[in-house]
Amino acid sequence: MAKGNAVIGQSGGPTSVINQSLVGVIQAVQKSNHIDELLGARHGVRGIINEDFVPLRQATADWIERAAQTPAAALGSTRDKPDAAYCEKIVASFKKNNVRFFFYIGGNDSADTARIVQELAAGAKYDMQVFHIPKTIDNDLRVHDHTPGFGSAARFVAAAVMGDNFDNASLPGVKVDVIMGRNAGFLTAAAVLARRNSEDGPHLIYVPETVFDVDQFLGDVDRVHKKAGRCLIAVSEGIHDQSGAPIAAVLAEKLGRQVEKDSHGNVQLAGSGILGDFLGDLIKDKLKIKRVRSDTFGYLQRSFPSLAVSQTDADEARMVGKVAVEYSRDESKREGSIAMIRKSNSPYKIETIFTSIKNVARETKHLDAQFLDGTSNISNAFIEYAKPLVGPLPKTASLDEVR
Repeated sequence: MAKGNAVIGQSGGPTSVINQSLVGVIQAVQKSNHIDELLGARHGVRGIINEDFVPLRQATADWIERAAQTPAAALGSTRDKPDAAYCEKIVASFKKNNVRFFFYIGGNDSADTARIVQELAAGAKYDMQVFHIPKTIDNDLRVHDHTPGFGSAARFVAAAVMGDNFDNASLPGVKVDVIMGRNAGFLTAAAVLARRNSEDGPHLIYVPETVFDVDQFLGDVDRVHKKAGRCLIAVSEGIHDQSGAPIAAVLAEKLGRQVEKDSHGNVQLAGSGILGDFLGDLIKDKLKIKRVRSDTFGYLQRSFPSLAVSQTDADEARMVGKVAVEYSRDESKREGSIAMIRKSNSPYKIETIFTSIKNVARETKHLDAQFLDGTSNISNAFIEYAKPLVGPLPKTASLDEVR
Protein backbone atom coordinates (compact mmCIF):
# COMPACT_ATOMS: atom_id res chain seq x y z
CA MET A 1 0.00 0.00 0.00
CA ALA A 2 1.24 3.47 -0.91
CA LYS A 3 1.05 5.51 2.29
CA GLY A 4 0.31 9.20 1.87
CA ASN A 5 -2.22 11.97 2.23
CA ALA A 6 -5.96 11.92 1.57
CA VAL A 7 -8.25 14.55 0.10
CA ILE A 8 -11.95 14.85 0.84
CA GLY A 9 -14.37 17.06 -1.08
CA GLN A 10 -18.09 17.80 -1.19
CA SER A 11 -20.00 18.35 -4.42
CA GLY A 12 -23.44 19.15 -5.80
CA GLY A 13 -26.52 20.22 -3.87
CA PRO A 14 -25.94 20.40 -0.09
CA THR A 15 -28.05 18.37 2.35
CA SER A 16 -28.90 18.40 6.05
CA VAL A 17 -26.52 15.49 6.74
CA ILE A 18 -23.67 15.86 4.22
CA ASN A 19 -21.35 16.93 7.05
CA GLN A 20 -22.11 13.70 8.90
CA SER A 21 -20.28 11.90 6.08
CA LEU A 22 -17.43 14.41 6.33
CA VAL A 23 -16.97 13.82 10.06
CA GLY A 24 -17.31 10.08 9.57
CA VAL A 25 -14.25 10.22 7.34
CA ILE A 26 -12.40 12.50 9.77
CA GLN A 27 -13.07 10.20 12.72
CA ALA A 28 -11.97 7.11 10.83
CA VAL A 29 -8.81 8.81 9.51
CA GLN A 30 -7.89 9.93 13.03
CA LYS A 31 -7.82 6.26 14.02
CA SER A 32 -5.93 5.12 10.92
CA ASN A 33 -2.22 4.60 10.38
CA HIS A 34 -2.19 4.41 6.57
CA ILE A 35 -3.23 8.03 5.98
CA ASP A 36 -0.89 10.87 6.95
CA GLU A 37 -2.88 14.10 6.53
CA LEU A 38 -6.52 14.56 5.59
CA LEU A 39 -6.92 17.61 3.37
CA GLY A 40 -10.35 19.17 2.97
CA ALA A 41 -10.78 20.65 -0.51
CA ARG A 42 -12.64 23.96 -0.43
CA HIS A 43 -15.49 23.89 -2.96
CA GLY A 44 -14.79 20.40 -4.24
CA VAL A 45 -12.71 19.88 -7.36
CA ARG A 46 -12.14 23.61 -7.73
CA GLY A 47 -10.31 23.60 -4.41
CA ILE A 48 -8.20 20.65 -5.55
CA ILE A 49 -6.85 22.31 -8.70
CA ASN A 50 -6.32 25.58 -6.78
CA GLU A 51 -4.69 23.66 -3.89
CA ASP A 52 -7.11 25.33 -1.50
CA PHE A 53 -6.89 22.77 1.28
CA VAL A 54 -7.80 22.73 4.97
CA PRO A 55 -5.99 20.20 7.23
CA LEU A 56 -8.65 18.17 9.04
CA ARG A 57 -6.91 15.32 10.82
CA GLN A 58 -6.35 17.42 13.92
CA ALA A 59 -10.01 18.51 14.19
CA THR A 60 -11.20 18.40 17.81
CA ALA A 61 -14.02 16.16 19.03
CA ASP A 62 -16.06 19.26 19.95
CA TRP A 63 -15.73 20.76 16.45
CA ILE A 64 -16.51 17.41 14.83
CA GLU A 65 -19.82 17.03 16.67
CA ARG A 66 -20.87 20.63 16.02
CA ALA A 67 -19.96 20.28 12.35
CA ALA A 68 -21.99 17.07 12.15
CA GLN A 69 -25.10 18.98 13.27
CA THR A 70 -24.50 21.82 10.80
CA PRO A 71 -26.50 21.63 7.55
CA ALA A 72 -25.07 22.19 4.05
CA ALA A 73 -21.48 21.63 2.94
CA ALA A 74 -18.93 22.70 5.56
CA LEU A 75 -16.13 22.61 2.98
CA GLY A 76 -18.24 24.41 0.38
CA SER A 77 -19.65 22.68 -2.68
CA THR A 78 -19.34 23.06 -6.44
CA ARG A 79 -21.39 22.57 -9.58
CA ASP A 80 -18.29 22.17 -11.78
CA LYS A 81 -18.58 19.16 -14.10
CA PRO A 82 -14.96 18.36 -14.93
CA ASP A 83 -13.93 16.92 -18.28
CA ALA A 84 -10.75 14.90 -18.86
CA ALA A 85 -8.56 18.03 -19.12
CA TYR A 86 -9.93 19.36 -15.82
CA CYS A 87 -9.34 15.99 -14.16
CA GLU A 88 -5.76 15.93 -15.38
CA LYS A 89 -5.20 19.07 -13.30
CA ILE A 90 -6.76 17.26 -10.34
CA VAL A 91 -4.33 14.34 -10.73
CA ALA A 92 -1.41 16.79 -11.05
CA SER A 93 -2.45 18.43 -7.77
CA PHE A 94 -2.70 15.01 -6.12
CA LYS A 95 0.78 14.07 -7.26
CA LYS A 96 2.24 17.36 -6.00
CA ASN A 97 0.64 16.88 -2.57
CA ASN A 98 1.31 13.12 -2.31
CA VAL A 99 -2.42 12.35 -2.22
CA ARG A 100 -2.99 8.60 -2.37
CA PHE A 101 -6.64 8.52 -1.25
CA PHE A 102 -9.52 10.57 -2.65
CA PHE A 103 -12.91 10.64 -0.91
CA TYR A 104 -15.62 12.49 -2.84
CA ILE A 105 -19.07 13.07 -1.33
CA GLY A 106 -21.77 13.62 -3.94
CA GLY A 107 -24.34 12.30 -6.39
CA ASN A 108 -24.07 10.70 -9.84
CA ASP A 109 -22.17 13.60 -11.45
CA SER A 110 -19.68 13.55 -8.59
CA ALA A 111 -19.31 9.80 -9.04
CA ASP A 112 -18.51 10.40 -12.70
CA THR A 113 -15.81 12.90 -11.76
CA ALA A 114 -14.31 10.37 -9.35
CA ARG A 115 -14.39 7.76 -12.13
CA ILE A 116 -12.48 9.98 -14.57
CA VAL A 117 -9.90 10.90 -11.92
CA GLN A 118 -9.29 7.25 -11.03
CA GLU A 119 -8.91 6.22 -14.67
CA LEU A 120 -6.46 9.06 -15.38
CA ALA A 121 -4.41 8.22 -12.29
CA ALA A 122 -4.32 4.54 -13.27
CA GLY A 123 -3.32 5.47 -16.84
CA ALA A 124 -0.46 7.57 -15.46
CA LYS A 125 0.51 4.65 -13.18
CA TYR A 126 0.00 6.87 -10.14
CA ASP A 127 -0.88 4.70 -7.14
CA MET A 128 -4.13 6.11 -5.73
CA GLN A 129 -7.47 4.84 -4.45
CA VAL A 130 -10.72 6.71 -5.16
CA PHE A 131 -13.94 6.42 -3.13
CA HIS A 132 -17.35 7.88 -3.88
CA ILE A 133 -19.41 8.58 -0.75
CA PRO A 134 -23.11 8.83 -1.70
CA LYS A 135 -25.16 11.98 -1.14
CA THR A 136 -28.31 13.27 -2.82
CA ILE A 137 -31.77 14.28 -1.70
CA ASP A 138 -33.01 13.04 -5.09
CA ASN A 139 -32.31 9.45 -3.97
CA ASP A 140 -31.52 8.56 -7.60
CA LEU A 141 -28.23 6.63 -7.44
CA ARG A 142 -28.28 3.24 -9.11
CA VAL A 143 -27.36 0.17 -7.00
CA HIS A 144 -28.06 2.13 -3.79
CA ASP A 145 -31.31 1.30 -1.96
CA HIS A 146 -31.31 4.92 -0.78
CA THR A 147 -28.86 7.74 -0.31
CA PRO A 148 -27.88 9.96 2.64
CA GLY A 149 -29.71 13.27 2.45
CA PHE A 150 -32.94 11.82 1.14
CA GLY A 151 -34.41 10.75 4.50
CA SER A 152 -34.10 14.23 6.02
CA ALA A 153 -35.36 16.05 2.92
CA ALA A 154 -38.27 13.59 2.73
CA ARG A 155 -39.00 14.25 6.40
CA PHE A 156 -39.12 17.99 5.67
CA VAL A 157 -41.49 17.42 2.75
CA ALA A 158 -43.78 15.12 4.73
CA ALA A 159 -43.98 17.51 7.69
CA ALA A 160 -44.49 20.57 5.47
CA VAL A 161 -47.29 18.88 3.50
CA MET A 162 -48.84 17.66 6.74
CA GLY A 163 -49.01 21.25 7.96
CA ASP A 164 -50.35 22.37 4.60
CA ASN A 165 -53.08 19.75 4.79
CA PHE A 166 -54.41 21.23 8.03
CA ASP A 167 -54.08 24.74 6.62
CA ASN A 168 -56.02 23.71 3.52
CA ALA A 169 -58.72 22.07 5.66
CA SER A 170 -59.03 25.22 7.79
CA LEU A 171 -59.51 27.49 4.77
CA PRO A 172 -60.68 25.16 1.98
CA GLY A 173 -59.59 25.66 -1.58
CA VAL A 174 -56.98 24.27 -3.94
CA LYS A 175 -53.33 24.27 -2.88
CA VAL A 176 -50.39 23.26 -5.10
CA ASP A 177 -47.05 22.32 -3.49
CA VAL A 178 -44.13 22.08 -5.92
CA ILE A 179 -41.35 19.78 -4.69
CA MET A 180 -37.81 19.18 -5.95
CA GLY A 181 -37.07 16.42 -8.46
CA ARG A 182 -36.29 17.10 -12.10
CA ASN A 183 -35.91 13.46 -13.19
CA ALA A 184 -36.82 11.27 -10.20
CA GLY A 185 -39.91 11.55 -8.02
CA PHE A 186 -38.72 10.10 -4.70
CA LEU A 187 -38.91 13.39 -2.81
CA THR A 188 -42.35 14.31 -4.14
CA ALA A 189 -43.57 10.79 -3.37
CA ALA A 190 -42.60 11.37 0.28
CA ALA A 191 -45.53 13.79 0.52
CA VAL A 192 -47.75 10.69 0.84
CA LEU A 193 -46.40 10.22 4.38
CA ALA A 194 -48.37 13.31 5.43
CA ARG A 195 -51.65 11.41 5.22
CA ARG A 196 -53.16 10.20 8.48
CA ASN A 197 -56.53 9.10 7.10
CA SER A 198 -58.43 8.85 3.83
CA GLU A 199 -59.58 12.48 4.02
CA ASP A 200 -56.08 13.92 4.37
CA GLY A 201 -54.04 15.43 1.60
CA PRO A 202 -52.12 15.35 -0.50
CA HIS A 203 -55.11 14.21 -2.52
CA LEU A 204 -53.12 14.14 -5.75
CA ILE A 205 -49.40 13.41 -6.31
CA TYR A 206 -47.61 13.83 -9.65
CA VAL A 207 -44.05 12.62 -10.31
CA PRO A 208 -41.73 12.63 -13.36
CA GLU A 209 -42.05 8.86 -13.78
CA THR A 210 -45.52 9.31 -15.30
CA VAL A 211 -46.69 11.48 -18.19
CA PHE A 212 -48.51 14.61 -17.04
CA ASP A 213 -51.64 15.33 -19.07
CA VAL A 214 -53.04 18.81 -18.49
CA ASP A 215 -56.65 17.85 -19.23
CA GLN A 216 -56.48 14.80 -16.98
CA PHE A 217 -54.95 16.95 -14.24
CA LEU A 218 -57.83 19.41 -14.43
CA GLY A 219 -60.29 16.51 -14.30
CA ASP A 220 -58.53 15.09 -11.23
CA VAL A 221 -58.62 18.42 -9.41
CA ASP A 222 -62.26 19.02 -10.31
CA ARG A 223 -63.26 15.55 -9.08
CA VAL A 224 -61.48 15.88 -5.73
CA HIS A 225 -62.64 19.45 -5.15
CA LYS A 226 -66.28 18.61 -5.78
CA LYS A 227 -66.13 15.60 -3.46
CA ALA A 228 -64.06 17.03 -0.59
CA GLY A 229 -64.59 20.77 -1.00
CA ARG A 230 -60.84 21.21 -1.22
CA CYS A 231 -57.78 19.72 -2.92
CA LEU A 232 -54.13 19.56 -1.85
CA ILE A 233 -51.69 18.68 -4.64
CA ALA A 234 -48.03 17.60 -4.44
CA VAL A 235 -46.26 17.93 -7.75
CA SER A 236 -42.68 17.36 -8.78
CA GLU A 237 -40.90 20.24 -10.48
CA GLY A 238 -39.87 17.80 -13.23
CA ILE A 239 -43.29 16.73 -14.49
CA HIS A 240 -43.41 16.52 -18.28
CA ASP A 241 -45.75 15.83 -21.18
CA GLN A 242 -45.79 12.87 -23.59
CA SER A 243 -42.92 14.38 -25.61
CA GLY A 244 -40.76 14.89 -22.53
CA ALA A 245 -41.18 18.68 -22.51
CA PRO A 246 -41.29 20.19 -18.99
CA ILE A 247 -44.83 21.19 -18.09
CA ALA A 248 -43.50 24.55 -16.88
CA ALA A 249 -42.49 25.28 -20.48
CA VAL A 250 -45.73 23.87 -21.93
CA LEU A 251 -47.89 26.02 -19.67
CA ALA A 252 -45.71 29.07 -20.27
CA GLU A 253 -46.54 28.79 -23.97
CA LYS A 254 -50.25 28.27 -23.26
CA LEU A 255 -50.36 31.27 -20.95
CA GLY A 256 -48.07 33.47 -23.04
CA ARG A 257 -45.40 33.69 -20.31
CA GLN A 258 -41.61 33.61 -20.31
CA VAL A 259 -39.54 30.93 -18.56
CA GLU A 260 -36.07 31.30 -17.13
CA LYS A 261 -33.34 28.92 -18.28
CA ASP A 262 -30.18 27.86 -16.47
CA SER A 263 -26.61 27.81 -17.79
CA HIS A 264 -27.21 24.40 -19.41
CA GLY A 265 -30.29 25.59 -21.31
CA ASN A 266 -32.72 23.71 -19.05
CA VAL A 267 -35.92 25.38 -17.84
CA GLN A 268 -35.17 26.75 -14.38
CA LEU A 269 -37.32 24.73 -12.00
CA ALA A 270 -36.01 24.69 -8.42
CA GLY A 271 -36.92 27.80 -6.47
CA SER A 272 -38.38 29.70 -9.42
CA GLY A 273 -42.07 29.38 -8.50
CA ILE A 274 -43.21 29.37 -12.13
CA LEU A 275 -44.72 25.88 -12.19
CA GLY A 276 -46.88 26.50 -9.13
CA ASP A 277 -48.01 29.86 -10.50
CA PHE A 278 -48.83 28.37 -13.89
CA LEU A 279 -50.79 25.45 -12.44
CA GLY A 280 -52.66 27.79 -10.10
CA ASP A 281 -53.61 30.13 -12.95
CA LEU A 282 -54.70 27.16 -15.06
CA ILE A 283 -57.02 25.89 -12.29
CA LYS A 284 -58.53 29.34 -11.76
CA ASP A 285 -59.05 29.88 -15.48
CA LYS A 286 -60.48 26.47 -16.40
CA LEU A 287 -62.26 25.35 -13.23
CA LYS A 288 -63.32 28.80 -11.95
CA ILE A 289 -62.26 27.95 -8.39
CA LYS A 290 -61.66 31.19 -6.49
CA ARG A 291 -59.30 30.13 -3.71
CA VAL A 292 -56.20 28.67 -5.36
CA ARG A 293 -52.75 28.97 -3.81
CA SER A 294 -49.30 27.56 -4.57
CA ASP A 295 -45.94 27.17 -2.83
CA THR A 296 -42.58 26.11 -4.20
CA PHE A 297 -40.61 24.40 -1.44
CA GLY A 298 -37.37 25.10 -3.33
CA TYR A 299 -34.00 25.02 -1.61
CA LEU A 300 -35.45 24.89 1.92
CA GLN A 301 -35.94 21.14 1.43
CA ARG A 302 -32.33 20.12 1.28
CA SER A 303 -30.44 21.86 4.12
CA PHE A 304 -32.98 22.38 6.88
CA PRO A 305 -31.28 21.98 10.30
CA SER A 306 -31.96 19.66 13.21
CA LEU A 307 -35.76 19.95 13.49
CA ALA A 308 -36.21 18.17 10.15
CA VAL A 309 -33.24 15.82 10.31
CA SER A 310 -33.97 12.10 10.30
CA GLN A 311 -31.86 10.30 12.90
CA THR A 312 -31.56 7.27 10.61
CA ASP A 313 -30.32 9.55 7.83
CA ALA A 314 -27.76 11.22 10.09
CA ASP A 315 -26.45 7.92 11.44
CA GLU A 316 -26.16 6.35 7.99
CA ALA A 317 -24.47 9.41 6.50
CA ARG A 318 -21.73 9.24 9.12
CA MET A 319 -21.50 5.48 8.76
CA VAL A 320 -20.80 5.51 5.00
CA GLY A 321 -17.99 8.02 5.57
CA LYS A 322 -16.36 5.71 8.10
CA VAL A 323 -16.85 2.66 5.88
CA ALA A 324 -15.12 4.42 2.98
CA VAL A 325 -11.98 4.85 5.10
CA GLU A 326 -12.17 1.23 6.22
CA TYR A 327 -12.31 0.11 2.58
CA SER A 328 -9.27 2.27 1.82
CA ARG A 329 -7.17 -0.05 3.99
CA ASP A 330 -7.58 -2.72 1.32
CA GLU A 331 -5.26 -1.81 -1.56
CA SER A 332 -7.14 -4.20 -3.87
CA LYS A 333 -10.06 -1.76 -3.75
CA ARG A 334 -8.86 0.83 -6.26
CA GLU A 335 -12.20 2.60 -6.78
CA GLY A 336 -15.77 2.25 -5.63
CA SER A 337 -18.97 3.69 -4.18
CA ILE A 338 -20.25 2.75 -0.74
CA ALA A 339 -23.82 1.58 -1.31
CA MET A 340 -26.45 0.75 1.28
CA ILE A 341 -28.55 -2.32 0.54
CA ARG A 342 -31.73 -3.08 2.50
CA LYS A 343 -31.80 -6.52 4.10
CA SER A 344 -35.20 -6.20 5.78
CA ASN A 345 -37.95 -3.66 6.36
CA SER A 346 -39.29 -4.91 9.67
CA PRO A 347 -37.06 -4.65 11.53
CA TYR A 348 -35.29 -2.15 9.31
CA LYS A 349 -31.80 -3.42 8.53
CA ILE A 350 -29.18 -2.52 5.92
CA GLU A 351 -25.70 -3.55 4.95
CA THR A 352 -23.06 -1.74 2.91
CA ILE A 353 -21.52 -3.09 -0.25
CA PHE A 354 -18.64 -1.88 -2.38
CA THR A 355 -19.65 -1.30 -5.99
CA SER A 356 -17.68 0.15 -8.89
CA ILE A 357 -18.13 3.88 -9.41
CA LYS A 358 -19.02 3.01 -13.02
CA ASN A 359 -22.24 1.44 -11.74
CA VAL A 360 -23.28 4.71 -10.09
CA ALA A 361 -21.91 7.48 -12.32
CA ARG A 362 -24.12 9.73 -14.43
CA GLU A 363 -27.24 7.59 -14.88
CA THR A 364 -30.41 8.23 -12.86
CA LYS A 365 -32.49 5.73 -10.86
CA HIS A 366 -36.25 6.26 -11.01
CA LEU A 367 -39.17 5.34 -8.79
CA ASP A 368 -39.92 1.66 -9.20
CA ALA A 369 -43.25 0.84 -10.85
CA GLN A 370 -44.44 -0.79 -7.60
CA PHE A 371 -44.23 2.63 -5.91
CA LEU A 372 -46.74 4.18 -8.32
CA ASP A 373 -50.51 4.00 -8.01
CA GLY A 374 -51.84 5.27 -11.32
CA THR A 375 -50.79 8.68 -12.57
CA SER A 376 -51.75 10.74 -9.53
CA ASN A 377 -50.99 8.67 -6.43
CA ILE A 378 -48.25 6.77 -4.59
CA SER A 379 -48.61 3.19 -3.37
CA ASN A 380 -48.39 1.61 0.08
CA ALA A 381 -45.18 -0.11 -1.05
CA PHE A 382 -43.45 3.28 -1.15
CA ILE A 383 -44.81 4.19 2.28
CA GLU A 384 -43.25 1.03 3.73
CA TYR A 385 -40.00 1.81 1.88
CA ALA A 386 -39.78 5.41 3.08
CA LYS A 387 -40.99 5.20 6.69
CA PRO A 388 -37.75 3.85 8.23
CA LEU A 389 -35.72 6.51 6.40
CA VAL A 390 -37.91 9.43 7.48
CA GLY A 391 -38.62 8.41 11.07
CA PRO A 392 -41.56 9.40 13.28
CA LEU A 393 -43.59 12.45 12.25
CA PRO A 394 -45.55 14.81 14.55
CA LYS A 395 -48.68 13.43 16.18
CA THR A 396 -51.87 15.23 15.21
CA ALA A 397 -55.57 15.28 16.13
CA SER A 398 -58.83 15.88 14.29
CA LEU A 399 -62.41 16.70 15.30
CA ASP A 400 -63.54 13.37 13.87
CA GLU A 401 -61.80 11.67 16.79
CA VAL A 402 -63.93 13.63 19.27
CA ARG A 403 -67.11 12.72 17.44
